[in-house]
Amino acid sequence: MDILYNSTRTKGNPVKASEAILKGLSEDGGLFVPERIPALDKTLRELSEMTYGQTAYEVMKLYLTDFTREELEDCIAKAYDEKFDREDIAPLVEADGAYYLELFHGATIAFKDMALSILPHLLTVSARKNHVKNEIVILTATSGDTGKAALSGFADVEGTRIIVFYPKNGVSPIQEKQMVTQKGQNTYVVGIHGNFDDAQSGVKNIFGDKELNAYMAERGFQFSSANSINIGRLVPQIVYYVYSYAKLFKKGNIKDGEKINVVVPTGNFGNILAAYYAKQMGLPIDRLICASNENKVLYDFFKTGAYDRNREFVLTSSPSMDILISSNLERLIYHIAGNDPEKNKELMERLKEGGIYTITEEMRAQLSDFYGNYATEAQTAKRIQGLYRETGYVIDTHTAVASCVYEKYKEETGDKKTAVIASTASPYKFTRSVMEAIDSKYARMEDFDLADRLSELSGVKVPKAIEEIRTAKVLHDHICEKTEMKKMVMNFLGI
Repeated sequence: MDILYNSTRTKGNPVKASEAILKGLSEDGGLFVPERIPALDKTLRELSEMTYGQTAYEVMKLYLTDFTREELEDCIAKAYDEKFDREDIAPLVEADGAYYLELFHGATIAFKDMALSILPHLLTVSARKNHVKNEIVILTATSGDTGKAALSGFADVEGTRIIVFYPKNGVSPIQEKQMVTQKGQNTYVVGIHGNFDDAQSGVKNIFGDKELNAYMAERGFQFSSANSINIGRLVPQIVYYVYSYAKLFKKGNIKDGEKINVVVPTGNFGNILAAYYAKQMGLPIDRLICASNENKVLYDFFKTGAYDRNREFVLTSSPSMDILISSNLERLIYHIAGNDPEKNKELMERLKEGGIYTITEEMRAQLSDFYGNYATEAQTAKRIQGLYRETGYVIDTHTAVASCVYEKYKEETGDKKTAVIASTASPYKFTRSVMEAIDSKYARMEDFDLADRLSELSGVKVPKAIEEIRTAKVLHDHICEKTEMKKMVMNFLGI
């Protein structure tokens, strides 16, 4: 049975999956959501015998119902190939009583590869299905990882161009070097004077600029998004939660139907929303543990029911979570408001105008699956050091935030269910923060020397993604004010 997609802000006018992927964002500024959450139609035993690609098909076919089997399988085969350094794509590693789901074995060593390896293929198939003649311009804001993963995915993909905006002083040196050395005739990278929320708001404003969109269409262009606001980014993320549960079952770590907890380091809320969708599909997940850094807007939301971005923005060692406007939370708000777009729109307008909204008690009651907490910078560093000393396992700063929050959760609740912690980036992506957490003596070393030392400590080879940028030439040196983003887009397109 086909699934259509509605906007979170307007009733009526549902679109097919391929149309939602192409648009990225609804014309009214809303996000596309499935009209219903489909149920998994394979048993756990069947799933446990599947490869990652086979699991991806079984999950994604339920959402992308206007794609043929051949189209979807072709997209999956092109995405999950030798770009990943592990055949199992997303391995589970047991350490200190939890299972770390390593989502960083793709080309850019961050979890964004899991969805952004397939999105270009979904998008080009969607364009063909909908007889699109325009060149598609991928417009993306990044807090560090999405940018490189999107650039890598879309580089030299025919019929597309990609423009990435990032906060100039708000990403790690490795993240920035990965982006500004990106090859590809169709790629464009711009650092803005501002933070991620400024970049994200600027991109949303460009999407919502009807005059600009009409002007673009006249000249043969149309916008789409690679951010997790695009449903084509969100659906592939559901896969690895299903895959990890099936693998735990196959290894005998859990029984069929046994509930597990899932812990996710969270900024823009997309990754944990994918886990929420997996649970709604019937995957036996108990608590969804939402881990924040010192920008703890989500922790405060789950604690009080008020979402308040009116606070100081903190630059942390986990920059991909340095976010005060969690875009994907809008999808959850829409669902707990009874799939009511008018109620959701009212709350989003309050957020835009005053920076705060408060949900009703009825809506709060539907958040009982979620637990929120946060880790300070000191706690994050201490967890990296402690886990390494106890087990020899090295995690990055974002994963450490999740691990730290999980320790708080266990202490607070006494809940000892099997837990899967989403390990969202390789420690090599944040080498300086990781190595200084392990021992302050590393503070004096250069970034790439630190990578070599990390390899010695962890026994894990320096990833190809790091080796490639050691001597890579900077190809993008564009910088602008946050008010000049539209101008930069038009300059790149030559219009």
